Amino acid sequence: MIEIGFLESLIRMLDDSSLDTLEIRRGGTRLRLSKSPDGMAAAHPVAHIPAAPAAAVVPASAAAESTATPAAPKAAAPAASASAIEVTSPMVGTFYRAPSPEADPYVEVGSEVAVGDVLCVIEAMKLMNELECEGAGRIVEICVDNAEPVEFGQLLFRLEPS
Repeated sequence: MIEIGFLESLIRMLDDSSLDTLEIRRGGTRLRLSKSPDGMAAAHPVAHIPAAPAAAVVPASAAAESTATPAAPKAAAPAASASAIEVTSPMVGTFYRAPSPEADPYVEVGSEVAVGDVLCVIEAMKLMNELECEGAGRIVEICVDNAEPVEFGQLLFRLEPS
Protein backbone atom coordinates (compact mmCIF):
# COMPACT_ATOMS: atom_id res chain seq x y z
CA MET A 1 0.00 0.00 0.00
CA ILE A 2 1.27 3.48 -0.85
CA GLU A 3 1.27 6.05 1.96
CA ILE A 4 -0.74 9.24 1.40
CA GLY A 5 2.19 11.48 2.45
CA PHE A 6 4.46 9.77 -0.09
CA LEU A 7 1.80 10.17 -2.81
CA GLU A 8 1.30 13.85 -1.98
CA SER A 9 5.05 14.50 -2.17
CA LEU A 10 5.23 12.78 -5.57
CA ILE A 11 2.37 14.94 -6.86
CA ARG A 12 4.10 18.11 -5.65
CA MET A 13 7.40 17.04 -7.26
CA LEU A 14 5.65 16.29 -10.57
CA ASP A 15 3.86 19.67 -10.49
CA ASP A 16 7.16 21.47 -9.86
CA SER A 17 9.07 19.61 -12.58
CA SER A 18 9.08 19.70 -16.38
CA LEU A 19 8.13 16.01 -16.49
CA ASP A 20 4.74 15.09 -17.92
CA THR A 21 4.46 11.57 -16.53
CA LEU A 22 5.94 9.74 -13.57
CA GLU A 23 5.67 5.98 -13.10
CA ILE A 24 6.85 4.09 -10.03
CA ARG A 25 6.72 0.38 -9.24
CA ARG A 26 6.87 -1.06 -5.74
CA GLY A 27 6.38 -4.79 -5.39
CA GLY A 28 3.19 -5.67 -7.28
CA THR A 29 1.92 -2.08 -7.39
CA ARG A 30 2.39 0.42 -10.19
CA LEU A 31 1.70 4.11 -9.68
CA ARG A 32 1.41 6.40 -12.67
CA LEU A 33 0.99 10.17 -12.35
CA SER A 34 0.50 12.29 -15.45
CA LYS A 35 -0.13 15.95 -16.19
CA SER A 36 -1.66 15.09 -19.59
CA PRO A 37 -5.43 15.27 -19.97
CA ASP A 38 -5.46 12.01 -21.95
CA GLY A 39 -7.55 10.00 -19.49
CA MET A 40 -4.44 8.36 -17.99
CA ALA A 41 -3.78 11.39 -15.77
CA ALA A 42 -5.27 9.80 -12.65
CA ALA A 43 -3.00 8.31 -10.04
CA HIS A 44 -4.01 4.71 -9.56
CA PRO A 45 -2.30 1.65 -8.16
CA VAL A 46 -2.59 -1.33 -10.47
CA ALA A 47 -1.24 -4.84 -10.01
CA HIS A 48 0.39 -6.96 -12.72
CA ILE A 49 0.67 -4.39 -15.51
CA PRO A 50 2.89 -5.06 -18.57
CA ALA A 51 6.38 -3.55 -18.33
CA ALA A 52 5.82 -0.70 -20.77
CA PRO A 53 3.16 1.73 -21.77
CA ALA A 54 1.86 1.28 -25.29
CA ALA A 55 3.30 3.39 -28.08
CA ALA A 56 1.24 6.23 -29.39
CA VAL A 57 0.31 5.43 -32.98
CA VAL A 58 -0.80 8.40 -35.07
CA PRO A 59 -1.76 8.37 -38.77
CA ALA A 60 0.64 10.56 -40.74
CA SER A 61 -2.12 12.98 -41.80
CA ALA A 62 -3.11 13.62 -38.16
CA ALA A 63 0.52 13.94 -37.07
CA ALA A 64 1.04 16.78 -39.53
CA GLU A 65 -1.50 18.82 -37.53
CA SER A 66 0.17 17.95 -34.19
CA THR A 67 1.93 20.66 -32.20
CA ALA A 68 4.57 18.22 -30.92
CA THR A 69 8.09 18.82 -32.20
CA PRO A 70 9.17 15.84 -34.31
CA ALA A 71 12.74 14.61 -34.39
CA ALA A 72 14.93 15.91 -37.15
CA PRO A 73 15.40 13.18 -39.77
CA LYS A 74 18.84 11.60 -39.61
CA ALA A 75 18.88 10.83 -43.32
CA ALA A 76 16.73 11.70 -46.29
CA ALA A 77 13.31 10.47 -45.27
CA PRO A 78 11.30 8.58 -47.85
CA ALA A 79 8.10 10.30 -48.88
CA ALA A 80 5.49 9.25 -46.35
CA SER A 81 2.34 7.92 -47.93
CA ALA A 82 -1.08 8.94 -46.64
CA SER A 83 -1.44 5.51 -45.03
CA ALA A 84 1.88 5.63 -43.13
CA ILE A 85 1.71 5.07 -39.37
CA GLU A 86 3.89 7.22 -37.14
CA VAL A 87 4.98 5.74 -33.80
CA THR A 88 5.77 8.38 -31.22
CA SER A 89 7.40 8.24 -27.81
CA PRO A 90 4.95 7.77 -24.92
CA MET A 91 7.44 9.29 -22.44
CA VAL A 92 10.62 11.29 -21.93
CA GLY A 93 13.71 9.09 -21.76
CA THR A 94 16.64 7.60 -23.65
CA PHE A 95 15.95 5.61 -26.84
CA TYR A 96 17.72 2.27 -27.33
CA ARG A 97 17.34 0.13 -30.45
CA ALA A 98 18.48 -3.10 -28.71
CA PRO A 99 17.99 -4.71 -25.30
CA SER A 100 21.73 -4.46 -24.57
CA PRO A 101 24.80 -2.89 -26.23
CA GLU A 102 25.99 -6.22 -27.67
CA ALA A 103 22.56 -7.42 -28.87
CA ASP A 104 21.09 -6.98 -32.36
CA PRO A 105 18.54 -4.17 -32.77
CA TYR A 106 14.88 -5.09 -32.34
CA VAL A 107 14.02 -3.75 -35.82
CA GLU A 108 15.76 -2.38 -38.89
CA VAL A 109 14.43 -0.40 -41.84
CA GLY A 110 12.54 -2.96 -43.93
CA SER A 111 11.65 -5.20 -40.96
CA GLU A 112 8.13 -6.61 -40.93
CA VAL A 113 6.44 -6.08 -37.55
CA ALA A 114 3.25 -7.41 -36.00
CA VAL A 115 1.06 -6.13 -33.19
CA GLY A 116 2.91 -6.67 -29.90
CA ASP A 117 6.43 -6.84 -31.40
CA VAL A 118 9.00 -4.83 -29.44
CA LEU A 119 10.31 -1.87 -31.45
CA CYS A 120 12.78 -0.36 -28.97
CA VAL A 121 13.48 0.34 -25.30
CA ILE A 122 13.04 3.72 -23.66
CA GLU A 123 14.92 4.16 -20.41
CA ALA A 124 13.18 6.51 -18.00
CA MET A 125 14.31 6.95 -14.39
CA LYS A 126 16.44 3.78 -14.48
CA LEU A 127 13.48 1.70 -15.77
CA MET A 128 13.78 0.00 -19.14
CA ASN A 129 10.40 0.25 -20.91
CA GLU A 130 9.85 -1.90 -23.99
CA LEU A 131 7.83 -0.09 -26.65
CA GLU A 132 5.48 -2.51 -28.41
CA CYS A 133 4.02 -2.05 -31.88
CA GLU A 134 0.27 -1.40 -32.05
CA GLY A 135 -0.09 -2.01 -35.78
CA ALA A 136 1.27 -4.50 -38.31
CA GLY A 137 3.47 -3.26 -41.11
CA ARG A 138 6.97 -2.67 -42.43
CA ILE A 139 9.45 -0.22 -40.89
CA VAL A 140 10.21 2.48 -43.48
CA GLU A 141 12.10 4.92 -41.25
CA ILE A 142 13.81 4.96 -37.85
CA CYS A 143 13.85 8.62 -36.84
CA VAL A 144 16.09 8.52 -33.74
CA ASP A 145 19.69 7.42 -33.24
CA ASN A 146 20.59 4.82 -30.62
CA ALA A 147 21.15 6.17 -27.08
CA GLU A 148 19.61 9.54 -28.00
CA PRO A 149 17.28 11.37 -25.59
CA VAL A 150 13.64 11.54 -26.70
CA GLU A 151 10.72 13.72 -25.67
CA PHE A 152 7.08 12.81 -25.11
CA GLY A 153 5.36 12.70 -28.50
CA GLN A 154 8.60 12.66 -30.52
CA LEU A 155 8.47 10.65 -33.75
CA LEU A 156 10.42 7.39 -33.41
CA PHE A 157 9.35 5.18 -36.35
CA ARG A 158 7.36 5.33 -39.56
CA LEU A 159 5.54 2.15 -40.62
CA GLU A 160 3.88 1.25 -43.88
CA PRO A 161 0.80 -0.75 -42.86
CA SER A 162 0.49 -4.28 -44.23
